[in-house]
Amino acid sequence: MLALVQRVSRASVEVGGQPTGAIDRGLLVLVCAEPDDDEAVADKLVAKLLKLRIFADDAGKMNRSVVDVGGGLLVVSQFTLAADVSGGNRPGFTGAAPPALGRSLYERVLATARAQHPRVECGEFGADMQVSLVNDGPVTIPITLRR
Repeated sequence: MLALVQRVSRASVEVGGQPTGAIDRGLLVLVCAEPDDDEAVADKLVAKLLKLRIFADDAGKMNRSVVDVGGGLLVVSQFTLAADVSGGNRPGFTGAAPPALGRSLYERVLATARAQHPRVECGEFGADMQVSLVNDGPVTIPITLRR
């Protein structure tokens, strides 16, 4: 499973001009399932997100998690994280899970996150979304998890 995590002071997502999710301080998480991923990998991603220490402590060091700071999670499906441009200039996406598996694992990430964290917002799987954010830092962390 691939994720791109951005520490944000605020972020939102819209579909067709209508808001589907918004957070203030927290993490914007772009998520892409890969063909060999399963629910265990999705659960592992949520555990990593909730424990990832990328918020400043009182000394200004990245030492606090989204849980520690009471921040939100905005989770957005993003199959283009699996883009392969090694063969030319037009990306290929065979590294992304098929849509049914991708949707299932995205929904698993959301359900697991909502069971463990009070503030979880989301985009809409497979939709044309407009994502707005203010990247705090900027801090952007790529995550790759395997079984």
